[in-house]
Amino acid sequence: MLLAEGIPAVFSNDRQRGGLCRPRNTNAVGGAMKEKFIEAGEIVNTHGVRGEVSIFPWTDSAEFLRRFKTLYIDEKPMTVTASRIHKNRLLVHLEGVADVSEAMRLKGKVVKIDRQDARLPEGAYFLQDLMGARVLGEDGAEIGVLTEIIETPANQIYVVRGAAEHLIPAVPEFIMSTDADTGTIIVRLIEGM
Repeated sequence: MLLAEGIPAVFSNDRQRGGLCRPRNTNAVGGAMKEKFIEAGEIVNTHGVRGEVSIFPWTDSAEFLRRFKTLYIDEKPMTVTASRIHKNRLLVHLEGVADVSEAMRLKGKVVKIDRQDARLPEGAYFLQDLMGARVLGEDGAEIGVLTEIIETPANQIYVVRGAAEHLIPAVPEFIMSTDADTGTIIVRLIEGM
């Protein structure tokens, strides 16, 4: 979710599957390789008889996903001809999908967006870009690697594995800085963390 207090994070691509964001490929500096396409939701049903689909967004909001004019399903670009938000879902009509039977064939498919089409606010990033990031203490000491992000109602929790496993709330009191480009997170640990 996009946090207002200096710890922005835009996506959890595994939100529906238990709220975890697991690492994908990692590069030499420990940060996740930035993939061209980002999983942004799932087509969960059809809507009406004219070929609309209902997308459960894995983004902060359906409104964010609504901005995209092209969605990718099975790596194929699909043009959005109309969209609207209904009960926290995004209802979309896709070019070439004319009726409910064609829409039904898309049920269960993962919807992706092109990273280059996303205009993120200054300082925001995709959660998947943090996976595999090096986590350092305020003194520069290596703590470990970010391996999971757990979604909770209050905030996200970063799971950091190194010599020990640390569960670090993603709040300003503990996350001092985040650099998704270099794959580095600076944290403040307290006893018992």
